[in-house]
Amino acid sequence: MDIVVLVKQVPDTEALIQIAGDGVSIKTDNIKWVMNPYDEFAVEEALQIRDANEGTVTILTMGTDKAVETIRTALAMGADQGVLINDPAAEGSDGLAVAKILAAALKDIPYDLIIAGQRGVDDDGYQVGAAVAEYMGIPQASLVIKEEISDGKIKCDCSIEGGTVVTEAPLPVLFTTQRGLNEPRYASLPGIMKAKKKPLDQKTLADIGIDPSTVGLANRKVKIKALNPPPERKAVKMIEGETPEELAAALIKVLHEEAKVV
Repeated sequence: MDIVVLVKQVPDTEALIQIAGDGVSIKTDNIKWVMNPYDEFAVEEALQIRDANEGTVTILTMGTDKAVETIRTALAMGADQGVLINDPAAEGSDGLAVAKILAAALKDIPYDLIIAGQRGVDDDGYQVGAAVAEYMGIPQASLVIKEEISDGKIKCDCSIEGGTVVTEAPLPVLFTTQRGLNEPRYASLPGIMKAKKKPLDQKTLADIGIDPSTVGLANRKVKIKALNPPPERKAVKMIEGETPEELAAALIKVLHEEAKVV
């Protein structure tokens, strides 16, 4: 079974994010970049499916030269090969344009199954996976927490508010991952060494047949008007007292006189 995993390089969730001078982007100097956490579940699931059914796992992403690091991470986990769409004209593309680019690249990659993280933790767009499936004309399942493949079909348990829904579709299918699907493995030292020798192909927009004038920052359908930090919270007020009774009385007084909620 041939599997393609869509991944994205994002700032580390523990990195200090600061707004750049233009007010619509972030400062990228000195930021640690990592694989999108939800994409780690996608890579792990792809590896488990491949090992159970044989085949290949291809990592596909769009980004700059720096994105090679994220592909190498996936290769070190056990993926077989990587493809990077690297073109300055694509920088600043919104989710729909990214999906268009990835779908164009997929036309040259054999696949029975496409797996992606449910969202990128940087912009929380939730669009790319579903849009790629739409461009490719294949079924899509979101927020998958369990999957079973047999007889050319996939059955997915998908997380929804308050419960789970079970869906079934014929392959090829695209599904997006949710926490609980698996526990992503760490890249071993031998895996890291092997990753350096695995094929990694870089392509431009021209290579995959995309007109640069249809993507990129200038062609975003969703434009960022401004970035603002969250409002500062008021200082915490400590309730003082020697006994539980004194603490309770002091708390009620503050809630009544200052917070005015009781």
